[in-house]
Amino acid sequence: MAKVISTLDWCIVRLGEDHNWWVAETSDPVRWDVDGLSIVDPRQIQHLIELVDAQRDYGFDQDVFESAFIPFRIEKDLGEGRVRLKRVKESLFDSEDKLFGLPDILDEENGPYADLLDHLTRCRVKMLNDLFKFESKLSVDEVEDEIREDQNSSFIQGQAVHTFDELAAILDYMPAGYDTDEEAPAKDIEDDDDLPELDEAEEEKLKNDESLKWDEDEEGAAAEGKEGEKKKAVKSDDEEEDEDEDEDEDDDDDDEDEDEDEDEKPKKKAKGKR
Repeated sequence: MAKVISTLDWCIVRLGEDHNWWVAETSDPVRWDVDGLSIVDPRQIQHLIELVDAQRDYGFDQDVFESAFIPFRIEKDLGEGRVRLKRVKESLFDSEDKLFGLPDILDEENGPYADLLDHLTRCRVKMLNDLFKFESKLSVDEVEDEIREDQNSSFIQGQAVHTFDELAAILDYMPAGYDTDEEAPAKDIEDDDDLPELDEAEEEKLKNDESLKWDEDEEGAAAEGKEGEKKKAVKSDDEEEDEDEDEDEDDDDDDEDEDEDEDEKPKKKAKGKR
């Protein structure tokens, strides 16, 4: 296989309307058909490396990934969204250069890229079955059929499937009814570090729960309660003073009423001597 691709020294790629890179010309037009031939750019390479890193505990083999791509680096910017790439012998994982990766699809059925698709699917299925308690375990055939069905829909519409999208469909695959953002171990939680993070709705609900107020709120409430009791005590003293003043005024009024009653009584006439 290495002898077959040895004549592929350079290629010219173009930036498509979908913001992906597609091969426009190669140094070996006899073996390489550029119709719908895609290439993975450095940004996409890095993202794929991050995705496969999560599968190392489930049998991921880095060599299988490396063998599936022919690495290229930028040699010249041709303008108008076209770039000339030169083939290099570097690792996609370890190189400091920003490399492109052309999938080795000369043998679409049994070539290195086909092996990579099968390898990643098996790793993904193994990981999902370990992390989730499905009613029935996922199978490789089941996942492959579902992904292939989506790809066939694109082919029917006359759309070529980009290499990055094809790989991401495997690495991000989740069965219906499950969310890729909610991947969590199905095993019992043993450590506090494994506790799931609260979403915004749950956090807001807990924030408004009166039984979960912080101590500062309780201390503030206690302080307000003491201040209220103090105000009540002051108010009570003022009310008692007002009541005393009212009683004194009532006593004065009673005395004045008695004096008026006495003045209003008729005076007895003095008896004269006859």
